[in-house]
Amino acid sequence: MQHFQFYSAKSISDALYFLSEKGDRTKIIAGGTDLIPRLRQENSLPDFVLNVLEIERLRWITELDHTLRIGATTPHTQLEESGLLQRSCPSLVQAAASIGGPLIRNRGTIGGNIANASPAADLAPALLVMDAEVVLMSEKGTRVVALKDFFIGPGRTLLSPDELLVEISIPLPKGKNIFLKLGRRQAMSLSVVNVAVCLEMEGRCCREAKIAMGSVAATPIRYPRAENLLRNKEIDPELIAKCAGEAMAMSKPIDDQRAAAWYRRQAGEVLLKRALFQAAGLRAT
Repeated sequence: MQHFQFYSAKSISDALYFLSEKGDRTKIIAGGTDLIPRLRQENSLPDFVLNVLEIERLRWITELDHTLRIGATTPHTQLEESGLLQRSCPSLVQAAASIGGPLIRNRGTIGGNIANASPAADLAPALLVMDAEVVLMSEKGTRVVALKDFFIGPGRTLLSPDELLVEISIPLPKGKNIFLKLGRRQAMSLSVVNVAVCLEMEGRCCREAKIAMGSVAATPIRYPRAENLLRNKEIDPELIAKCAGEAMAMSKPIDDQRAAAWYRRQAGEVLLKRALFQAAGLRAT
């Protein structure tokens, strides 16, 4: 592992000052489940590593003014065990529970999962269908960015070198939200494809639909055209199949060591149909 200087911030202001001075030469570490392997492989060569895990003001889950607010260093286990999240957004709980094993979930954080910007990030689709926003802070001020605009490519986000992701905010979800994941084995596996949906149903009629997927494009993505097919329509198997087909037609999966692109398309279509059936309260045929 190459040499670098390690610094632990004790407060948000401490971290922001450090980033204002050295942000373009710094990697931020919280749980370290993504960064440490890259450092060992010398895929990441920072001059400085800034630890933010000791900042207690970044680790919490609360509800305020009909909005769920989650601190960026909140670990996956805390998401999984939160009664508030279990009641309001089970898809996020399901996504957190699907990540790695207990040691990874105890250490990895929601902010790290997002800021790492992996196309296969499990939390991203669950957050996208709930219109999540990220709160970014620097010494210059604070800005709020919709998560759907935050990802700009594999491993790339709108986060500036002097900024710190401090919070994820989620309007209290309406309707039923579902997260499903397909990996190469039952546990400790990166997603071959993952999907999240949120449907607001009135009987058999869908009043609002939100669909997101991961591992099928350069970033986790929403599918507005597929969503429009469901809005104010009576849901049936034929419409669900049409919606899933439209979503996969807009996807651009790649071949990699986990799966071929053709397999991702077929598996993604099946997984999305399954999630839509569950969210609509229908039995799959």
